[in-house]
Amino acid sequence: MDAASVLDLFRSSGALHEGHFRLSSGLHSGAYLQSALVLQHPAHAERLGRALADLVRDARPTVVLSPALGGLIIGHEVGRALGVRAIFAERVDGILTLRRGFSLSAGDRVVVVEDVVTTGLSTRETIACAAAAGATVVAACAIVDRSGNGAGLTVPFHSLAQYVVESYQPDACPLCAAGEPIVKPGSRK
Repeated sequence: MDAASVLDLFRSSGALHEGHFRLSSGLHSGAYLQSALVLQHPAHAERLGRALADLVRDARPTVVLSPALGGLIIGHEVGRALGVRAIFAERVDGILTLRRGFSLSAGDRVVVVEDVVTTGLSTRETIACAAAAGATVVAACAIVDRSGNGAGLTVPFHSLAQYVVESYQPDACPLCAAGEPIVKPGSRK
């Protein structure tokens, strides 16, 4: 699955938005990718999951770990395509934590799966969560990389597409300066 096909899925699903957005990272942007609108279609989710699984299969992961909420569906699909467990971490007092009986051990080889990476903060937090549980993170991947460079992650990073749109610190945002109303569509509070 090439990058153009991935972005076409976002467009045809109404998941590529233009306007003024406050991203989960806190940055502001003129574009937002609403992965849930693509992933609500099981055929799209399965296709994207298989394509991501193909990118990380050689790392021989034994488990997929995703941050809730954005990485949940695509993480499950990657786990299914790889034939491994797919679990997720949730925020507890602002820290990504394994809950609901999920666990990792020293023998686990983890691939962290995200929907969209912008700054890489959630991905780094998910990597730290896996490491704190004693597991080894062998790779990370996302449907779309908005960072343009894999967000400087310390593990091999793969994406199906890059979609780089300028992001702004809130105090330097030209959309704010122009008085454009802002929308907060992400899942992180």
